[in-house]
Amino acid sequence: MHDILSMQLFQGVATLLAAEPKIALGRITLIVLGCVLVWLGKRGILEELLMVPMGLGMAAVNAGVLFIKPGTFGTLFVDPLANGTDAVMNQLQIDWLQPIYTLMFSNGLIACLVFMGIGVLLDVGYVMARPFQSMFLALCAELGTVLVFPIALAMGMTPGQSASVALIGGADGPMVLFASLVLARELFVPITVVGYLYLGLTYGAYPWIIKALVPERLRGISMNDAPVKQISSGHKLIFSVAACVLLCLLFPVAAPLFLSLFIGVAVREAGLKHYTVLLGEQILYGATFFLGLTLGVLCEAGTLLDPVVLKLLLLGMLALLLSALGGLAGGYAMYFFTRGRFNPMVGVAGVSCVPTTAKLVQKIAADASPTAMILPQALGANISGVITTAVLAGIYVALLR
Repeated sequence: MHDILSMQLFQGVATLLAAEPKIALGRITLIVLGCVLVWLGKRGILEELLMVPMGLGMAAVNAGVLFIKPGTFGTLFVDPLANGTDAVMNQLQIDWLQPIYTLMFSNGLIACLVFMGIGVLLDVGYVMARPFQSMFLALCAELGTVLVFPIALAMGMTPGQSASVALIGGADGPMVLFASLVLARELFVPITVVGYLYLGLTYGAYPWIIKALVPERLRGISMNDAPVKQISSGHKLIFSVAACVLLCLLFPVAAPLFLSLFIGVAVREAGLKHYTVLLGEQILYGATFFLGLTLGVLCEAGTLLDPVVLKLLLLGMLALLLSALGGLAGGYAMYFFTRGRFNPMVGVAGVSCVPTTAKLVQKIAADASPTAMILPQALGANISGVITTAVLAGIYVALLR
């Protein structure tokens, strides 16, 4: 009776008891962490659209382990390591999220869908109104994306793996997914999971960095009296078409990402309202939901307890830290250049977690001074950060593929 109970009836508990202590402890830890991520998402501390499905998926996949055959554990969620046509087709008929993973996730399609939705939300007028300022701050905020590459090489990672983890510093999940898929397929799952997990945690960590390095009197500098150059929708459409064609011409390996981003911008500026609703609501939210859910179920203890994952976690944290510091350095450069009329926090918005970092610095500015307005400048740097991260991803892929 005990065997029937443990082996057949409550297999989640049975596999937990039968697993190695390290794996069992890892599963319990990830179940708890998943629940915490759901709670943090609900409270708005982390990005709820990503963290709620990701956290619950993480908890469920580590709880729902069963005996596939004697001595072998598995789940009915997804098998990211399935190789060969026969194995993949077999898993497509068994694992319920395998079609999403195989047909949308592992080929980068879901990243492109998210980018289409992001493009619809972007107003490139913020960039066009202050092109040099915005691009300067965005380039400064790529410090982690550049510096972590040689650091990862020195830690024994291959050039492709180093580039993939360095792109976490751009705080742009689709870029991390796309680059790791092309350059480091063997680490595609852990790099992508780490990248998206830290993109969510950025929302909670950056305020502490800003408040530690920017005095309150500088955080409260308002920039709403700066002259605003009005950009017509026609000019924005011309910009999006020209930028898309130029970037695809220079970096064809990243052309799917460029097209996805700028098709969203073009739809918005061309006034195609039905497409705008389709891309900005159904496709963006649907893709984000399944992205978060798939990332969650990829967080199995057996995958994340690989020693290389700790290295990825540390490098991902370092990349995002350096990018924030680089953005702040650029912000301070603008502060001194304008003789105190520029809020240095705007530089952090160059980290392209759209629109999270822009909203974040605006909230901190408003906390320091209720009348402070820096959102237009922050959005310009934010949108430029998307473009610079895409360009760096294109460069890495072109040189290291």
